Amino acid sequence: MNRHVLVAGASGLVGQAALRHFQGMAGVRVTALSRRRPLQDSGARFLSLDLTDQEACADAAACLSDVTHVVYAALYEKPALIDGWRDPEQIAVNARMFSNLMEPLLAHAGGLRHVTLLQGAKAYGAHARRMALPPREDRDEAHDIPNFYWEQENWLKAARRGQNWTWTIWRPQIIFGLSFGSAMNPITAIGAWAALLHEKGEPLYFPGGETGNVLQAVDADLLAQAIAWGGEAETARDRIFNITNGDVFVWANVWPAIADALGMRPGERRPASLADDLARSGAEWAALCRRHGLAAPELPAFVGASAQYMDYLLARNASGGAKVSIISDIRRHEAGFSMVMDTEAMFRKWFSAFREARLLPGHAGMH
Repeated sequence: MNRHVLVAGASGLVGQAALRHFQGMAGVRVTALSRRRPLQDSGARFLSLDLTDQEACADAAACLSDVTHVVYAALYEKPALIDGWRDPEQIAVNARMFSNLMEPLLAHAGGLRHVTLLQGAKAYGAHARRMALPPREDRDEAHDIPNFYWEQENWLKAARRGQNWTWTIWRPQIIFGLSFGSAMNPITAIGAWAALLHEKGEPLYFPGGETGNVLQAVDADLLAQAIAWGGEAETARDRIFNITNGDVFVWANVWPAIADALGMRPGERRPASLADDLARSGAEWAALCRRHGLAAPELPAFVGASAQYMDYLLARNASGGAKVSIISDIRRHEAGFSMVMDTEAMFRKWFSAFREARLLPGHAGMH
């Protein structure tokens, strides 16, 4: 069946992966919706829209009456990323953005078939306390911790009553992919920090602490494939799915593979704040970009809040033993989506993609 997929938040980490995937599918038209244009020209129709503007959203919805699938990947984060996760304003703005788009769209899109919504491991309180292991969908949700997830999810479920369209909610772990300026893409923070070290002739030191937290990643392209599957599969209708690459990783253990993917030697452990280091390195980054002919923007626009996020993930000042952040994604396998990816291979893939896009120096500029 022909599909018209609307990707909201199209310039973000998940949105750009979704654009790439849907544009490669036969019988699918795609509209990209975001404030700024996506990094890559996918060929999709582009609408510039601020989702906090209710009137603009109503006007845009009138032009989207033939949309069949919505992928909602838009996100508002506070400048102080981690502190903002429980901030009432952050919650209210994200809830309003979702309803601003969906309410008029539901009034106009009579042929709507499916809505995809993105959440994450914060649904289990991963950002506030140790999770019960492994958390499962609908059983271990942290509704006692303020979170915009619940505002959006409750709105979606209420709107669904009595309607023919369905929804799927995905809860990925740490997402890695091709985007810059994103709030939570560790690839940009690691890549920029590594490139600056290389310019000084230094190896890729490990900036984390001694505590080896056990984490899970998800490749953005794998997530995009899951989103496409969920939009059509009977077994995904009105269901919530955790999703990971299928393996686990510890930063210290994967660091040599990251160094190799960047063409660098791994260095000793030197705890550091990537956010602090990069905040002081704007001039050095600009010189590096000129020297290597990079297409990357200035450092704050390239990294966004991802350096703050990377500091959080590295937990260099953590105490109390290793934190294990593992979620069960058995449900999505049982439902029929069983794609997995080796996390070390994922790092190699994305650093290579950044070099090919001239967003990081290539092998000619690396050891």
